[in-house]
Amino acid sequence: MEIIDGRRYATRAELSARAGYKGDATLRALWAERESNGHPPARRIGRTLYWDLEVWERWHAEYRRQGNNVDYSGSPDEELPPAGQAKVLGISISAITHYRDSPPPGWPAPVREEELGSGRTREYRTRRQLWAYADAGPRAGAGRTPAKGPDPKVALAVEALAAAPGRKAGETAAALAEQHGGGLSTWKRAVTEARKQG
Repeated sequence: MEIIDGRRYATRAELSARAGYKGDATLRALWAERESNGHPPARRIGRTLYWDLEVWERWHAEYRRQGNNVDYSGSPDEELPPAGQAKVLGISISAITHYRDSPPPGWPAPVREEELGSGRTREYRTRRQLWAYADAGPRAGAGRTPAKGPDPKVALAVEALAAAPGRKAGETAAALAEQHGGGLSTWKRAVTEARKQG
């Protein structure tokens, strides 16, 4: 961090760490698309770009909200079953089911559980919990690509290909699906697109 005119400025790597991204490919892509996504301007000091931390974090929070497919309507304290949770987050019910046994980072604990006749339980979460989870950072199993800006799955695929250049495309897609959730075919498309960009 640098202090410039009494304000805190951060490098791309520092912004990536604060935003919870692995590597800086996603932020490089967002910067490249700045004319269409409204990314804040940078200041160059030597060979390094710096962004006003407060301005950037405010922009990034709004950018995530616009493109995260989350339904922010309804009562924050309403307790939702898995199907309702999937609808609020804009993801498939199978992702919510998968989270039961393999929760992604930051996945909230249920507010209550309901016994089902099959011996299993149904977990309920509030809209407030789901909104906080969605606003906290990149989500596993997120559905559609935001209308504006680059596809974050492609950015993750670019990073994965760079980390293991000898790995086959199918293996890379399978590893990404396991790590981040979502369908294998979705990740195969992301890897294919990442290879075109590479």
